[in-house]
Formats: sequence, C-alpha cells, structure tokens
Amino acid sequence: MNAKISEIFQSIQGEGKYLGSRQVFVRFYGCHIHCEWCDTPAAIGDSGGKFREYNLKELFEEVLKFSKDTHSISLTGGEPLVQKDFLKEFLPLLKKEKYKTYLETSGILYEELKEVIDFIDIVAMDLKLPSSTKLKPFWKEHEEFLKVSLKKDVFIKAVISADTSQEDIAQAVKLISNLDRDVLFILQPNFFDLKTDVVKKCLAFQEYCLNYLSNTRVIPQMHKFLKLR
Repeated sequence: MNAKISEIFQSIQGEGKYLGSRQVFVRFYGCHIHCEWCDTPAAIGDSGGKFREYNLKELFEEVLKFSKDTHSISLTGGEPLVQKDFLKEFLPLLKKEKYKTYLETSGILYEELKEVIDFIDIVAMDLKLPSSTKLKPFWKEHEEFLKVSLKKDVFIKAVISADTSQEDIAQAVKLISNLDRDVLFILQPNFFDLKTDVVKKCLAFQEYCLNYLSNTRVIPQMHKFLKLR
C-alpha cells in the first residue's frame, strides 16, 4: 500500500494550541474540499502540485530522518483522512516507536476518523465556516467529528476572513458548547486578509464566544510571519 505525499520536513508548528513546538510534518496529497482561502493549493491538486508515492517502510524511514528532538509527528495536507487506509497501517508503526501523533484535519470525515482515532494523540480540527470557505455547510459532519475527537486532546480552529459572518460564529459556538464548552476554540485571522479589518473582527468574535465558551483565543499563522514552512 502506498501514500501520496507532497513533502516531509521538520519545522515548528505555526498554528493553534501547540504553536512553536518542533514537529515533523508529513503533508499528504489530496483533499475532498477546496476552500477559497486554501494556503496549500499544491497539496490539494488545485495548481497541479507534485507528490511522491511512499510505501509504509519508505515513509517510516523518511520520518525517522527528521524526528530528533521533535514534539510530535504532524499528519497534515491536503486532508490526511482521504488516505485513511494507509493511515490505518502507518499510525501503528509510529505508536510502536512511542511517537506522538498530531492530526491536522478539515474536521469533516468522521467515519474515517473512527477507524484511526485510537492511534491519534492530538486532533487539530478545523471548523469550515461557509461564509469563509464559500462551500456548503458541514455542521452535522463537524458535530459528529468532534464527538469522536473528544476522546483525545482536541482543539478547534476556524479561519476568519473578511467575509466571515456573525451567524456562522453563532452556529459554531452552539455546536461546540452543546458538546463541551471547555474545548479550546481558536479564531485564526486569514493571512491573506490582514490588510483588512479581519483582526478587529476576530477580537469582536472572541468577545462573543467567551460568553458561551471558556477558552477562545485569537492566534494567527505565526510561521508565515517567520517565513517558515
């Protein structure tokens, strides 16, 4: 069994709860959705990005080359769960060697998540707000995904763009608070909208969220400011 991989490298985590932690990034090629503001179009095929196919042994050995002094192995994309059959074989190899696994995901493919969740330590789950992504709503899928993810160390991230609506934020807050109001909810200003009032919008949304959720933070993509991958 092979996986399509765009790149493998070591860097620091530039987003979310584990900001600044050193990780090995394994970027899986391919995605089931195409968000308007996607910052890795080459990894989802929109711009004809390249990939290499790895078998289990090849990918594991490649990860080992980068794994010294790392906090965890970030499985990112694209969308890693698109290749869940490979993950079902690959993740046990990582766990056997005591590696901490960190899944970066769109937070939609909950049936696929169920098949690998026992081998995941950290879930970095997106909430795809339709006013931001310009896609259809995925509220039900996000709800089911979060239910599965609550077994693990999960936090939620929503990209806030110039077009993000208050209605979508209210729906996100309702979804999260109905399951666990203590889950960390991160409002991430869209890097491409920083010249607009998107940061001010994030602060206003944060004030609203804190009326219902115990931990809402505004965290930008720091790796872009540092010019890192």
